[in-house]
Amino acid sequence: MHSFPPLTISVNLSIRQFYQEDLVGMVKEVLAATQLAPKYLDLEITESIMMNADYAMKKLRDLKEIGVQISIDDFGTDYSSLSYLKHLPVDRLKIDQSFVRDIVYNREETDTAIVSIIISLANNLNLNVIAEGVNNS
Repeated sequence: MHSFPPLTISVNLSIRQFYQEDLVGMVKEVLAATQLAPKYLDLEITESIMMNADYAMKKLRDLKEIGVQISIDDFGTDYSSLSYLKHLPVDRLKIDQSFVRDIVYNREETDTAIVSIIISLANNLNLNVIAEGVNNS
């Protein structure tokens, strides 16, 4: 019989959800009710949460204290400020599909360069990278 590693559950958080005052408490309640280990929950945020950077940083730190994973979704399409990226307590960058989809078939050099830079940046910051929109059909 084969055993499979536990799956990570990814949940997109809207700006409205992220800025709910009781978000951290709600995440704790859901984890307790489902008995899901925090490391298997990946909360996906977009860069737009950084409109209120101080509050966002505190909330992200509080979420990381619980033990959940945090991903920046659609990286490169919003407020891509490298100055805050070095301080964000995140685990991975998800490269937006708008940069990825034309690389293979159209050999779009600009997109290839952007994706290469994002991958290099993530690697240097010890972040995992996910490329959205990859398919071969």
